[in-house]
Amino acid sequence: MSNWARFRDCWTLYPRQPRGLVEFVGGSYLAATPQISYRRLLEGVAARGIAIHAWSYVPGFDHQLQAREAWSAMRACRSRHQDRLGPLPSPLRLGHSLGCKLHLLAPDGGRNCNGLVALSFNNFTADQSIPLLDVVAPSLGVSTEFSPSPKETLRLIERQYLQPRNQVVRFNKDKIDQSLDLITALQARKGDCSELLRLPGDHLTPASAGLRRQFLGDWAEGSDRQQQVNRLQDLIASWALGGSVCSH
Repeated sequence: MSNWARFRDCWTLYPRQPRGLVEFVGGSYLAATPQISYRRLLEGVAARGIAIHAWSYVPGFDHQLQAREAWSAMRACRSRHQDRLGPLPSPLRLGHSLGCKLHLLAPDGGRNCNGLVALSFNNFTADQSIPLLDVVAPSLGVSTEFSPSPKETLRLIERQYLQPRNQVVRFNKDKIDQSLDLITALQARKGDCSELLRLPGDHLTPASAGLRRQFLGDWAEGSDRQQQVNRLQDLIASWALGGSVCSH
């Protein structure tokens, strides 16, 4: 399956008769070309009958602004599909790394979706994320911290994020994952039914095979890796179709 089409800042992929919809936001350095960077994962989900809307962006310092931009782009994409082909089911939001944070900061607080699957949540400070930032930033006159900051992000999730149905996925070899901080913030909310799932893999498990080989070498793609991706695809499709419904 490779019939990707672009609408403004979104890449779209549709099975013949979509049974669900995934709105995807990727992580830093991979997010500009989600139809390539995450091709294997997203095309596998689409093969299970799920439409894909994937936002393309270049990460900046103002994550609150980019969260609004992502939300607006996805909304426009749904409206275009509805005008041309009819309504789609309520979307499942899917994020990887920084993409999780942008979904969690959406201006609707997660109300206009049926849940979130958060892969490898990452909420580092700017100087942890960008090498030598603290050295070059003063001379360039640029911001040296993300907005909102990591601590404020977790506070906002506790106070303003309203979606109770969240699947947080932590890979066992992911050295930059901060899913434990996320699940703690989510479960501090009244009525929450978020779940933490630990899976084999690393931070690049959701990325496509070509990128994994580029960064990690040929060893990164074996039968175990394919099984990991297949399990992710099944999980995402299940959530998009209403699995793991919150009992609250």
